[in-house]
Amino acid sequence: MAYPITYAQYQEYLKKGEFIGLKCAKCGSINFPPMAVCRDCSGTTLEPVSLKGEGTIRTFTVIRVAPEGKKPPYIIAMVELDEGPYVIGNLEGITPDETGMDLIGKKVRMGTRMVQGDVYSLGDAHVPTFTLME
Repeated sequence: MAYPITYAQYQEYLKKGEFIGLKCAKCGSINFPPMAVCRDCSGTTLEPVSLKGEGTIRTFTVIRVAPEGKKPPYIIAMVELDEGPYVIGNLEGITPDETGMDLIGKKVRMGTRMVQGDVYSLGDAHVPTFTLME
């Protein structure tokens, strides 16, 4: 099976601050991060599409007990991108102890940062992050 975007290419796009998803030719949904099969209909005809990286916080949680190597507290948010897909990432620039339910519905802009790999990963990787839009 040929992949429209490999993991290495996805990482290169993130490194440059570009967000590339895959649009399904069968159902029209956009998948991000890119994957080999559409998460909505299991279609395999997927074409790269550029995403602007803006969306709305749908839910979040404050992590107070973190995995090994991570320093709590920090905020993980689930964001619905304007183009449709949901993305999970760290919400940065906000003090976790001062957050409240008023975060839900706020507009955010996606960014990236490098995180160090651990014994469960393939090594260092770029991951999505979010910051509140003014």
